[in-house]
Amino acid sequence: MASNKDSFGRTLFVVVGLCLICSIFVSTAAVLLKPTQQENKLLDKQKFILEAANLIDTKSGKVSKDVVLETYKKYVEAKVIELKTGDEVTDINGDTYDQQKASRDPATSVVPEHDIASVKRIAKNAVVYLVRDDAGKVTSVILPVHGYGLWSTMYAFLALEPDMNTIQNLVYYNQGETPGLGGEVENPSWKAKWQGKKLFDEQGNIAITVTKNPAVAETDHGVDALSGATLTSNGVQHSLTFWLGDEGFARFIEKARNGGLS
Repeated sequence: MASNKDSFGRTLFVVVGLCLICSIFVSTAAVLLKPTQQENKLLDKQKFILEAANLIDTKSGKVSKDVVLETYKKYVEAKVIELKTGDEVTDINGDTYDQQKASRDPATSVVPEHDIASVKRIAKNAVVYLVRDDAGKVTSVILPVHGYGLWSTMYAFLALEPDMNTIQNLVYYNQGETPGLGGEVENPSWKAKWQGKKLFDEQGNIAITVTKNPAVAETDHGVDALSGATLTSNGVQHSLTFWLGDEGFARFIEKARNGGLS
């Protein structure tokens, strides 16, 4: 009996020891890899911003890290603005500000009164990206937008002409919708349908519409809904309606139209 107890004790000791060693190894690896993971996450974000601004072509193949970093640094300026007023927040670095993290902190976020996009909470401050040409003239303004689709929260960059009405691109970069259906928000042919469309009507009301009606889709304010993905299409519509509205970028858009893009 004593021998069996000793054998069990040694086995338990070995198992516990292995678990401790493995946990130390995993924890150490996670700590060491975290800076690399954060760097890759930032690089991906910058790549999609550049794609939205038509500064790189991701369809032609893999774009090198150096090209992304150099192009972003040369042409893109990240600014933090207060959503409530549309004013720039000058004491926060736009390139390091984590808007998603801020939206989870009650001290830096609010619960929307009209949460049509099911965002739950939004940060009080948001990042906007001004893209300039070689002469320093603003050629694109990029707004981060998100909202819930069928299965997931869908994140995108909405790139606008300086008139703050004409769409250059709508680039979804993080979503978990059904492949072949809602996942088609990332399909280049569907993304192309947004180019040149108008967000607002002549009275300044939000007019952009994701629709199943071909006649409406052919207008300046219409975009074909995704086939077989009604709830995802609704999610895209609700995201834009929310973020272009009073609880989103409405104040910033108004100021930008009145000369606030300098």
